[in-house]
Amino acid sequence: MRCKSYEKRKLFQLILTLISASIGGLIFTIMNWPIPWLLGSMTAVLLVNQLSWTKLYWPIVLRNTGLIIVGYSIGLTFTKQTLQLMISQLPSMAFMTILLLIICAGMAFIISRLTSINFPTALTSSIPGGLSQIITFAEETKGIDITTVTFFQVTRLIVIIFAVPFLIFSPLFSKEGVQSVPDVFMEGTQSSFFPQIIIYALFSILMAFIGKKIKLPTAHLLGPILGIAILNVSGITGPSLPGSMLDVSQLLIGGYIGLLLKPEKVKRKARMIPVALISGMLLVSIALALSFLLINLYHFSSITSFLSLAPGGADQMGIIGHELGADVSMITGYQLFRILFIFFAVPPLLKWVMRLHMK
Repeated sequence: MRCKSYEKRKLFQLILTLISASIGGLIFTIMNWPIPWLLGSMTAVLLVNQLSWTKLYWPIVLRNTGLIIVGYSIGLTFTKQTLQLMISQLPSMAFMTILLLIICAGMAFIISRLTSINFPTALTSSIPGGLSQIITFAEETKGIDITTVTFFQVTRLIVIIFAVPFLIFSPLFSKEGVQSVPDVFMEGTQSSFFPQIIIYALFSILMAFIGKKIKLPTAHLLGPILGIAILNVSGITGPSLPGSMLDVSQLLIGGYIGLLLKPEKVKRKARMIPVALISGMLLVSIALALSFLLINLYHFSSITSFLSLAPGGADQMGIIGHELGADVSMITGYQLFRILFIFFAVPPLLKWVMRLHMK
């Protein structure tokens, strides 16, 4: 009887969380606010969880499902053209990524000195990756305050959402040199969408499982990215996902992140708010400055250069670039290189930092 009661309570909490997340995403969509199904679901779950008479529940398997969908969509952007681009631009990608991370490490050191935030948390908060990727990474790393990281990353994302369009449509950016690119983010309306998508979904799940077994960081995201990218480069291209499925993936991730946020901890660290805003604006400014270096060295268009280095996720920057007619292959190449570099290089670096921090 107790087991059945527990299951019913969990089911009720799950349904309540799903309804809250859906309403949040819908409100953000109606208000035409950015990334509505991620930020909207996250915000709604956070608020309801604080005000509700019962705890909310969001199993990690739903979060992982969302990550697999995002991983598949990012993997689709990885083409032969992107691979050739990454090879030819490898020295530049490595230099820009390492330089950006060194600057971020410097910012993190200053933040840790000015606040009570420990350096590993400050460093993870400053890493310019995608919101869901970095938060997932932080959750899997011991000694990191997930609430602080999420707060900094969300604040940075909000700054980027407002700053990037403002900067791109300002006189700083020329629209010359922008070219048409293949539509890798098109609606999935192909007649072959089914049953192909089932095969690719099973393959993506298998890659996530393999990634978990070999202990890839954020395996449910990186596994599908690598697997689908390999197929794509080999000429085996899966169907593009409909926008509604990408919305669902954002909701699945947003609902989980909403439960990770602990406002009571943030209240005790009120001075984090201006620090988070300033660090977010600094990251955008640094990416903008480095983008001019790309323009001068390789004569890329200003929009392509900025979005290639902007501190957002490959999927988000790629979609913005596609809407503006920029070179999505260039943007995806730089963004994916940075994601892969961060996922493989940062964990051992953080472990080393944690060992030093514990001494």
